[in-house]
Amino acid sequence: MKRVLLLLICFLCISTCAAAQDLSGLGGWGVSLGYGQSSYSSDCIDIYRAGLLKQWDVKWLGNKTGYVRGYFELSYNRWEHGGDDVINAIAFSPVFQYVFDAGNATWYPYIEAGIGVGYLDDYTINDRHMSSNFQFEDRIGVGVRIQNMDINVRYMHYSNAGFKEPNDGLDMLIGTLAWYF
Repeated sequence: MKRVLLLLICFLCISTCAAAQDLSGLGGWGVSLGYGQSSYSSDCIDIYRAGLLKQWDVKWLGNKTGYVRGYFELSYNRWEHGGDDVINAIAFSPVFQYVFDAGNATWYPYIEAGIGVGYLDDYTINDRHMSSNFQFEDRIGVGVRIQNMDINVRYMHYSNAGFKEPNDGLDMLIGTLAWYF
């Protein structure tokens, strides 16, 4: 847990420094904190996540309902089963969002999806054999952005896409709170 707190402090320092620079026209920077659990009740794996976000300054396919945009996320993940069974991971994901634009500048709902890559320091947790340190990180989620705060719920899946067997994979549900500067 001390490592997680240290990483959170580092992410906050990095994002605060980035926010202090002139980033006009480059999209927003943010930090995120998340907690979740594996979606199989028999796993009992807790998921902790801290991320550094970089929002894209583009909008695609705009219409009266909304538009598509996205962000990059660099994250540290810690998976815990009991006190001693732990996996630490670093992941990088491009994420696409469909923003439902209701004409309200202070808040808006969205759906998101993305596929990224991750590196695990170990690949066995609670009898789940991921079989390789390299993993893909898939996600779908829903959320709402209220001014600079972002709240979402995601389903995420880690797997090596069958490059090495056994490929048990790990499914998780995560709630995340993010702050954009």
